[in-house]
Amino acid sequence: MEKKLAMVIDSFACIDCKACQAACKEANKVPVGQWRNWIKTPDMEVVAKKGGRTLFQPGNCMQCEKPTCVEACPTGATYKDPLDGTVRINRELCIGCGQCLPSCPYGARYRHPELRVADKCDFCAKRRASGLAPACVSTCPNKARVFGDLNDSTSNVRKLMKKDKFVQVVNKESNTDPHIYYLGDPGVTDWPVKAQMPSAFTFWKNLAGPAMKGFVGLSGLGVGAMLLKQLVMPGDAPLQEENKGEGNKGEEIKGGDDHE
Repeated sequence: MEKKLAMVIDSFACIDCKACQAACKEANKVPVGQWRNWIKTPDMEVVAKKGGRTLFQPGNCMQCEKPTCVEACPTGATYKDPLDGTVRINRELCIGCGQCLPSCPYGARYRHPELRVADKCDFCAKRRASGLAPACVSTCPNKARVFGDLNDSTSNVRKLMKKDKFVQVVNKESNTDPHIYYLGDPGVTDWPVKAQMPSAFTFWKNLAGPAMKGFVGLSGLGVGAMLLKQLVMPGDAPLQEENKGEGNKGEEIKGGDDHE
């Protein structure tokens, strides 16, 4: 792997201004009612009782080292980019089945209502291709988000992680080794859920999927995926129920890249 892109976040620096959410939405043309990033807020009553400080926790797709969404995808549309370690979505291969949505412990995915494919944060791949940082990083007034390459010893993320203690926010039953790291106290940590892995396409993916990849290659798999998409979701058939996780909603914590 040439790079391992990651983000280091300082919850103490976040003021919940939501500039990162607005910037992300504009930069990535995220549809109304959906978000690629969020800011988790604690239960204020609990904070008051404990007499602690209110910490806001910015977040987005965790770009996991062991992504359960990749395992859940029946067509290979969701994959881990070998060049930079990010988790990406090939829209040409995505059939919009929704299997990946509940497989993400962070609720970081949603189904695009117009494109009818899965969508999520990709660390602003288009901006990065132009030499720009992710929109949320550039916009944050307090520089709560720091972005860089973990494999680069001179990067700011490497320097911060060597200097300070960091925390990964995980669900113990579904620890995906996320590449989002929080400095010191991250605030709320009990919101990630156990990954719900699909069963409907397990046989197809584990047996037919690899066989198809080896026989016809990626382009042929794309054709097969489109055919499956027509079989699974003909016409305007109702879509599978959306992920009920809180991650994508971007407001509060009550309870718990696209390849163009």
